[in-house]
Amino acid sequence: QVQLVESGGGLVQAGGSLRLSCAASGRTSSSGAMGWFRQAPGKEREFVAAIGRSGGTTLYADSVKGRFTISRDNAKNTVYLQMNSLKPEDTAVYYCAARGGYIATWSGYDYWGQGTQVTVSS
Repeated sequence: QVQLVESGGGLVQAGGSLRLSCAASGRTSSSGAMGWFRQAPGKEREFVAAIGRSGGTTLYADSVKGRFTISRDNAKNTVYLQMNSLKPEDTAVYYCAARGGYIATWSGYDYWGQGTQVTVSS
């Protein structure tokens, strides 16, 4: 089992920045690829970004490309999501996820965190 705990959410004005963190514990050897997803009220959960085991591959949703950056520190078992130029439509609960494998991917995640709220005011 892998446990994931997100932090760093909050309230920010449009155009501002936030950095989310996700700390993994437990059987971290199973947390190869890691990703971020989000779910806005009344909408389905959607993929945001993913990163491969070594950090060599990344993947982004078109809606965040150029504004968000995913990274990881394997020594700390932590993955980050730097979010810049935030828009009101980025408001959602953001979830960290993990799965086995080496490359970034947008599906097939086995482990999920509890989520952290991000609210962007206009």
